[in-house]
Amino acid sequence: MENELYDVVIIGAGPAGMGAAVYAVRAGLKTLVLDRSPMSGGQILTTYEVDNYLGLPGLSGGELADKFREHADRLGVTFVTENVRTVENVAETVEYRIYTDKNTFQSKTVIFATGASHSLLDVPGEKEFTGMGVSYCATCDGAFFRKRTVAVVGGGDVAVEDAIFLAKICQKVYLIHRRDQLRAANSLQKKLFSLENVEVIWDSEIREILGTDKVTSVSLYHKKNGEQSKLDVNGVFIAVGVVPDTVLCKGLVEMDDKGYVIADETCATSKKGIFVVGDIRKKQMRQIITAVADGANAVGSVQSFLMEGKL
Repeated sequence: MENELYDVVIIGAGPAGMGAAVYAVRAGLKTLVLDRSPMSGGQILTTYEVDNYLGLPGLSGGELADKFREHADRLGVTFVTENVRTVENVAETVEYRIYTDKNTFQSKTVIFATGASHSLLDVPGEKEFTGMGVSYCATCDGAFFRKRTVAVVGGGDVAVEDAIFLAKICQKVYLIHRRDQLRAANSLQKKLFSLENVEVIWDSEIREILGTDKVTSVSLYHKKNGEQSKLDVNGVFIAVGVVPDTVLCKGLVEMDDKGYVIADETCATSKKGIFVVGDIRKKQMRQIITAVADGANAVGSVQSFLMEGKL
């Protein structure tokens, strides 16, 4: 496998990467998917319920990821679990070499589908109590706080989904948001506001996460009146956005000041033969359905590039 020349190597096995893999294999391209995790799915593995993917309402993120992977496996997509360290352009022999911790792979084109990571609050106590009351995944860690009191931080879809999920197993859930209205979809907000054991704390920020060997409380700053208070909680679930995992792209392709790769709907980057899909592409909406669409578009662009040497 290491000595083979691939038509396309896809780095990342989230929805965008698996979408690209399905289209690439169906197009007859010699395809390899590299991902550092043995579990395909990316961020959707931590999503409690996906209700906006066309034709498959009400599935958990894990169930949807399984369906994506089953589809790819049925078509014979080759997945390798290895961590990619760097991608190098070596046009005198092949277009690209992809170096992992164990091997070197060669490919005519590369599709980056590396996804995004959770943003941090960057407050005292956050790092110290990560895994001891601080979590970034409600579906992963919520069961540890059954019948206890927790706080969720954020105001978008993920934060509201987390609060709804935790309300089913926790005694009390506080949703702490720095503004006076949520950004989440109206359907999620309606469900949230109908829950008796959820309380929204508006216009507030966590300034410090407190505890000894585990989280016991948070220090809040109330933006409108300037007051500070302490809120007793057993856990803090942080859902304040994501940052693109584009370390591998640095120095290869054009990026914006936030670290997103600049590419239009063709998914072609500033570097010939390199394409980018999913949450790392600069675009208006980052959803599962748009990630999968990116994968399809990128493969169309790969085919054009391989046939003509250009888009």
